[in-house]
Amino acid sequence: MKYRTIGTDPAHREVSVLALGAMLFGSLTDEKTSFAVLDRYVEAGGNFIDTSDNYAFWTDGGQGGQSEELLGRWRRSRGIGDEIVIATKVGARPLAPGTSYTDNAEGLSAKVIREAAERSRERLGVDKLDLLYAHIDDHTVPQRETVEGFGELVAEGTVGLLGVSNQAMWRVERARALAAAAGLPGYEVLQYQHSHLRPRFDVPSDLFPDGSLGHAGPELLGYLRAEPALTLVAYSPLLTGAYVREDKPLPPDYDHPGTPVRLAVLRDIARETGASVNQVVLAWQIGAELPIVPLAGASSVAQLEENLAAVDLDLTPEQRARLDRAH
Repeated sequence: MKYRTIGTDPAHREVSVLALGAMLFGSLTDEKTSFAVLDRYVEAGGNFIDTSDNYAFWTDGGQGGQSEELLGRWRRSRGIGDEIVIATKVGARPLAPGTSYTDNAEGLSAKVIREAAERSRERLGVDKLDLLYAHIDDHTVPQRETVEGFGELVAEGTVGLLGVSNQAMWRVERARALAAAAGLPGYEVLQYQHSHLRPRFDVPSDLFPDGSLGHAGPELLGYLRAEPALTLVAYSPLLTGAYVREDKPLPPDYDHPGTPVRLAVLRDIARETGASVNQVVLAWQIGAELPIVPLAGASSVAQLEENLAAVDLDLTPEQRARLDRAH
């Protein structure tokens, strides 16, 4: 395994360059399989696991919490301590069963942040949350209140690093500026969807009526170049299997003329290296000039093994340039 630093002093952490997504652990992925994947990931040197307080509410119409609860049981049964960095998120938990984050999210008031973080610590069985994200934006609460709410938890020692997901870059920058002006810790880890294929950003959705704010677009990547202390955690780098599985078509927002070109380059380099397309995508992110940590889930040990092998796949500068330039 290889490692990189996320965050700055005094709360920075050394994490594996491949993060493990635990979204469906304890729900669609049963406990035995989940434990086997977690055990193998740690055995391979992995130490960066991602979850959320609302995972996976959509599987049973509830409010989530299954993933955190499973990770708590796994930690206790294996004697896991703070050597494993577990990141979780608050703000997008449905307020009531049968609802969703698009119509009834908890949001990011100071009260919710404190109460949600406490529930997550209890489910995970930890005294301190290593990394806590603002999962989605909340325009109903003043940003200063959100910033101060997160900052209080860091000051109290119940949260280490702070992160943000699914927010416009101007909102991220404003929150970080408010934190800096108040002498508070700000967001240092950005979690956004990012893969080798590029989506259309103008496709509206229930959460993003003006077009996607959940993908790592040019503004976010440019922000990373300007702020080298930040890290991008790239979720869904393998597009939930769509690169390699015929039963998993690409999402509609990838249906544009640039997709076949980038797919062709990926497949060419997979043939040249003897690796899978998935491994090329992960290796491209791991070795990127920008600080990117791919976050990939796995519903079996075999899937995890394929992902782990990407850590040691070294792309040549020429291959990397072809991947970067394809359009």
